[in-house]
Amino acid sequence: MKSTTTLILFVLLNLNYSFAQDLELELFASNLDRPVNIKHAGDARLFVAEQDGLIKIINASGAIETTPFLDIDSRVRSTGNEQGLLGLAFHPDYVINGYFFVNYINNSGDTVVSRFSRDGSNPSSADQNSEFIIITYDQPFSNHNGGDLAFGADGYLYISSGDGGSGGDPQGNSQNTSNLLGNILRIDINTVTPTQNYSIPSDNPFIGSSTARGEIWAYGLRNPWKFSFDRMNGDIWIGDVGQGDYEEINRASASEGGLNYGWRCYEGSSVYNTLDCPSSSTLTFPVSEYNHFDGEFKCSITGGYRYRGTTYPSFDGWYFFADYCSGEIGFLVYDSTFDIWNITLKDFSGNWSAFGEGVNGEIYISDLQSGNIYKLTDSLLGLDDYSLGSISLYPNPAKLELNIDFSKSNSVISSEILIYNMQGKVIKTVSRNTEMIQKINTSELSDGVYILKINAENGAQYTKKLVIN
Repeated sequence: MKSTTTLILFVLLNLNYSFAQDLELELFASNLDRPVNIKHAGDARLFVAEQDGLIKIINASGAIETTPFLDIDSRVRSTGNEQGLLGLAFHPDYVINGYFFVNYINNSGDTVVSRFSRDGSNPSSADQNSEFIIITYDQPFSNHNGGDLAFGADGYLYISSGDGGSGGDPQGNSQNTSNLLGNILRIDINTVTPTQNYSIPSDNPFIGSSTARGEIWAYGLRNPWKFSFDRMNGDIWIGDVGQGDYEEINRASASEGGLNYGWRCYEGSSVYNTLDCPSSSTLTFPVSEYNHFDGEFKCSITGGYRYRGTTYPSFDGWYFFADYCSGEIGFLVYDSTFDIWNITLKDFSGNWSAFGEGVNGEIYISDLQSGNIYKLTDSLLGLDDYSLGSISLYPNPAKLELNIDFSKSNSVISSEILIYNMQGKVIKTVSRNTEMIQKINTSELSDGVYILKINAENGAQYTKKLVIN
């Protein structure tokens, strides 16, 4: 049987969590030029790729470094709406080796994936002359270039490739595994071969095939403009831009290579062109999709991330995405009872071109036209949402020590300060001392979200969210 204290907290948490779904945007940085990719390099900074060929650094305060981290404008064709510097990824050992990778359209109109190196004497600058080309492939048209990059938990580099462009995949590239278009590619950039500046992982699904390219990890995609990995379990999430009616979101576990997502046979889960198509039983259909028929004009999905930060626990496990034309930002929430992902679209104003995940799992989004970067926030459950009265905590998030400031409180505090985990279990009890600012050792607490509760002798309760990281 739950104790009265635990039961009160359980009810309080559930009342707040039931309504803690007020997605808002907080301006983080501005004055960027056509930002199309956001990544971190293992620290609090964000690196933003601009479509014309520059990468800029945003510091933790939101200030932008005056000098670009990388400038390859002269090597990049960005005249087409979907051309330019499109992708950025930092090597898992970037802190040690200084390697990062970019995906861009060159002056011939074709895709180039290259490695660059950090400047040996300046961590805020790249060596502009260090380009080492990894892989290139032709682009028959100016659109549908994909262009995103990310490292999986396996250490391999994944590359998104569109179907080559035009409309309706006229060349049938997405169902043709003999080329590199319409795919997610997976390569080992740590090992070169006599003929290539990369190698193919031994467990890639088509390795050794005489008819399919070994680099292919998944195929049947139209224009996977953005994809990401769930930092908790390694699942890949792909936002694939639709033709004219449907935008789709695909998901697969880290071990599910060789999946065929069905384009051009299907747009989302609806038939598009089934001439010379495999059986639908062999295809992998979207985990979710939305159409262009209802509400605001929609045109192009921007895939995002599954939230794994700690600041907004009500977001935990939500997959965020957006539509470029309608300005809506959406999220998928898993319903374990029915084993489905419920989709919600919320109205915002922006041409959303990219999501980014900070080093601590917080999520950011870029507006192509304004050049602004925003942070996704939950206005109903920020760090101060449980700050009833005049008691304050700092630092919050905390690591080794927490300060509780009672100096502005007129209430007489009872003898105990309680810290609960998110399941309502008391995991730490601290006696109240006579200091106006009482210090509490938090070094033994694991990283995560907790609830700190303080009772006053007049019956008032102070309940505050505490983050440890």
